[in-house]
Order: sequence, then C-alpha cells, then structure tokens
Amino acid sequence: MTTSAKKASAVIFILFLILFTAYKPYDQPIYGDTFLKQLFVLYSFILNQTFGMIHEAGHGVCYIARCPDFITAANGTLFQLLFPFVPGVISKRQGNVFGFYIGLFFVGFSMQYTAWYISTAHEGLYVSAANSFLGKDGYHDFNYILSTFNLVGLDRLIGGLVKFGGYIMMMYACFRMWLLAFVNKGY
Repeated sequence: MTTSAKKASAVIFILFLILFTAYKPYDQPIYGDTFLKQLFVLYSFILNQTFGMIHEAGHGVCYIARCPDFITAANGTLFQLLFPFVPGVISKRQGNVFGFYIGLFFVGFSMQYTAWYISTAHEGLYVSAANSFLGKDGYHDFNYILSTFNLVGLDRLIGGLVKFGGYIMMMYACFRMWLLAFVNKGY
C-alpha cells in the first residue's frame, strides 16, 4: 500500500468515525439533509446490510451442520465479527499492518449494531418484521442467549458496554492508521 493510499484511507476512516458519532445509524432516520449525511447514511446502510447477510450466513451454517440452539443463536454474531477480523489478521501476517487496522475498525463498527441488537433483548423472543433484517418476524438471538444466563434485565447495560468497546476499537484503529500513514515509524 502506497503512502498516499494510506493517507487517503486514514482520512476517510477518521471522517467516517467523526460522522458516525454524529449520525449513528440506529439513532437517526434513514435519510440525510446534507450531502455528507446522505453519503454517510448510504454507506452505513450498505455496511449494515452486508454484516446482516454475514450474520444470517452464520445461522445458516448451523442449520446445515445441525448445531445446538445456543450455538446457532450465537453463530450469527460470531460470523459477523469474524468477517472483518480474519482478513485483518491475514493482512497482518502478510506484512500489511494497515489492513489489520481496517479490519479492526470494521469489527468495531459491527459491534455498534450488535450493541443495539443486544439492548433490544428485553422486547421478547421474536423480532418484529419492522426491525428484522429479513423483513419478517424472526427469532431474537440475544433474548435467547441472555435468557440462558438469566441476564435479559441487563440487556441495555451489556449493549452499552459492547457499544463502548466498539467505539474504543474504532478510535484505536483510526489512531493506528493515522500513525502508519502520517508518522510512519513502523507502528
């Protein structure tokens, strides 16, 4: 990756992080009143749909492999978090540390939506079609997972901790990308 590409990428990811803190996609309507907000909402929508498909693929693997119910419920989120992490680790092993931080950033981004999903566990075992990625009523993974451990009452706290961890991960990844792009001392 050239120095110019690293600089451009670092600026884009930092800009996205700044916009993310202002326009969190799960807190705002899905439209924008400025060009930058419209661009951000579109990009976030595409990312969330992509992670949603990966999430559902994780469940699909368990339907085929006949996993226990708990593993089936957890596997969607596991796939969703591993999807950007594994290529990041592979990039790092191949000497592309910058690529690792891009993957880490997307893990943090994915954690944001996961945090929202966790925080809705108290709403019941089923997700309404209006809130479902699939557009139909579905099974609420985190209601099942947290019920297993008797933690549904703590769904908002757990979701808040995951959200905070995701922000920290996104900020850390941006900081490291900035160092690699603009300071370049082998970080």
